Amino acid sequence: MKKQLSIMLLSAAIMSACTSAPKYQTTTQRDINRLTKSACFEMPRVPVPSFPKRTFNAADYGADPTGIVLSTEAIQMAIDDCNAAGGGTVIIPEGIYITGPLTLKSNVRLYTAPNSLIIFSHDLDLYEIFDDWFEGIPTKRCTSPLNALNAENIAITGHGTFNGNGDWWRPLKKAKMTDGQWKKHLKEKGGIVTENNIWYPDSGSVIAQGYCVDQNVPVITDEALWPQVKSFLRPVMLHFVGCKNILLEGVTFENSPAWNLHPMCCENIILRDLNVRNPWYSQNGDGVDVESCKNVVISHCSFDVGDDAICMKSGKDKPGRDRGIPTENVIVDDCVVYHGHGGFVCGSEMSGGIKNVQVMNNLYIGTDVGLRFKSTRGRGGVVENIFIKGVNMVNIPNEGLLFDLFYGGKGAGEETEEELAARMNAAAPEASEETPAFRNIVIEDISGTNIKRAIYFNGLPEMKIQNVTLRNIVICSTYGALFRQTDGLTIEDVLISPTEGEAFTLAPTVENVRIN
Repeated sequence: MKKQLSIMLLSAAIMSACTSAPKYQTTTQRDINRLTKSACFEMPRVPVPSFPKRTFNAADYGADPTGIVLSTEAIQMAIDDCNAAGGGTVIIPEGIYITGPLTLKSNVRLYTAPNSLIIFSHDLDLYEIFDDWFEGIPTKRCTSPLNALNAENIAITGHGTFNGNGDWWRPLKKAKMTDGQWKKHLKEKGGIVTENNIWYPDSGSVIAQGYCVDQNVPVITDEALWPQVKSFLRPVMLHFVGCKNILLEGVTFENSPAWNLHPMCCENIILRDLNVRNPWYSQNGDGVDVESCKNVVISHCSFDVGDDAICMKSGKDKPGRDRGIPTENVIVDDCVVYHGHGGFVCGSEMSGGIKNVQVMNNLYIGTDVGLRFKSTRGRGGVVENIFIKGVNMVNIPNEGLLFDLFYGGKGAGEETEEELAARMNAAAPEASEETPAFRNIVIEDISGTNIKRAIYFNGLPEMKIQNVTLRNIVICSTYGALFRQTDGLTIEDVLISPTEGEAFTLAPTVENVRIN
């Protein structure tokens, strides 16, 4: 009896230890291997970062859990000491923390405890201006709230929330708010409203807008002017550049100044069980933009954002072609998108190429477009070997599946037919290195309900969309499928049920069609 009691007490002690000790990450190598082995292409092994058992508690360094005192120095010191010691876990305990930008370093895991909120201050003095890229173009930007450069074996895990305070940075269009929301925003944030009813945080943002030739990238030659337009140089929330072996798991990223998550020129990336969100009206409020990266797994994440949700990129026009680093070997599995300009997106900045991408078991609810492929003349680059299988979508106000090679920079449905026609009617140049190419794409097992237009292919006459297979697709829509400028189209077991017009329309510019 005593022996049995001792065993029971020992078991209880073990169970207590297991439940009380925090589990700093849950993703296993087996989880990732299962996904990579399912790829339709040769997918390299993506290692799950691991860390020594050392822990460094930010509270011990003076981090303030009440959100009254700025905690930048305390949290960064914990990260630096962890890195200097050879690696481990930096713990941010329960509480509210106000901080400036934080730099993650090699062999450091940043763990956020349940009920922890990290708010990045909108004080511009905390954000240095440096040479960077934005939307595929080299320019100057402010330091990102979460950043890393050439770091290896890094992670952000746990249960906390990172808030980028983006409402203080982003321009805001009055047309996207109710009167009550607009008045509340002006009262809380101050700022300047232009004649076309766009809010900017200060006069510097308005000045910078006047220097923009290419959307959000100002062309400024006077170095003394950059500090004056600092508020316009809004950063992405998380910006990892040249890093290797990355894990983001469990946490929430929200309210970013621009794009939310932006790994660039990185290798071996795992995004798992994340909640990524921005207000639906947020300017450039993308979910995740994977730019010129390789070996990427995005699994079991939810997105509710103000621009494209899950997006593949590789630089824009000549700067992107000169960089010449494609995004390749990507798996997107078991993700939900509640709002976004597109659920899964390739482009439009794809000048370095995108290849070997597999999207599986996704759900899109109310995204502007379901599956969105976009580019335009001048980009160059090749998008190829894309495999999409098992996507359900509902309440899509534009296209369920869109190939738009005449992209003009606006969201789906925001451009007039006259604006699009002007580009389409322009004289077609000869194909060159500036001509984007989309080819070898398989899309199957797709269901869509309450879609405005089921499918729209609009390739370039000098470089048609090439070798696309559509298989086992059922879409209930207002309008059917329209195909233009396509060479090599296979349609198998596809049912389009429009309430208006024809189910399928093949323009004379479509050739080599096989329909089963």
